[in-house]
Amino acid sequence: MDIASIIGIVGGFTVVVIGAFLGGSLGGLIDIPSVFITGGGSYFCLYVNFPLSNCIGVFKVMGRVFKVPNFGEKALVQKLVSFSERARREGILALEEDLEDLDDEFIKRGLRLVVDGTDGEVIRNLMENELSQMESRHNVWISVINAWATLAPGFGMLGTVIGLIGMLMNLEDTSSLGANMAVALVTTLYGSLMANWLFIPMAGKLSYHNNLEVSAKEMIIEGVLSIQAGDNPRILAMKLLAYLTPKDRKAIEADVLKD
Repeated sequence: MDIASIIGIVGGFTVVVIGAFLGGSLGGLIDIPSVFITGGGSYFCLYVNFPLSNCIGVFKVMGRVFKVPNFGEKALVQKLVSFSERARREGILALEEDLEDLDDEFIKRGLRLVVDGTDGEVIRNLMENELSQMESRHNVWISVINAWATLAPGFGMLGTVIGLIGMLMNLEDTSSLGANMAVALVTTLYGSLMANWLFIPMAGKLSYHNNLEVSAKEMIIEGVLSIQAGDNPRILAMKLLAYLTPKDRKAIEADVLKD
């Protein structure tokens, strides 16, 4: 569970509620028609922008904001160094019996190409193409959330205009002008809140997750190609350690750089 995301969501909402309470307008912030116009309207416009599967699946993707991704970079470095050491001792074909025990399909496919004697440049092109396609899929989901962040304030303004039209049609009732104006402005608040409290931060967190996964897969590509080229395991380890954070690097550096 990503505690930071929970703190951000709960904290942001709490600050708005406390601010509204201290300002004496908490009760005026609740308006069901405004929720329908802003939330419902902006969501259904996503169906114009994107395929049905993306519009339905966006909620599941947004749920990933509350999960901490773990791509096992430290374990990957140790595993690749171990493969390199075995390949140097027993030859590339000795790795074949270990491939089925790998959980990561990306590294498994890469090493399978190595065992099959595929040229290094071909391996790089195939693995980088797979990485590129993965990143493109991730960016589609991020763009769906960013689109919703763009649409929500617009529908908030639309709801405000609808409210103002209703207010102007009843100008003779001067006692209700202030209340009607407040309700009209609530939809603008909802649109801004949805964009800045939820969707923009969520898209940012998913972009961060994407960058972590891309970095992990780039590390795998580097390791696979190093094994294919027959690099010294120590050289391979130094290449891969560069992808780790200083803390993770320190934790395994002595193990993988052993003489």
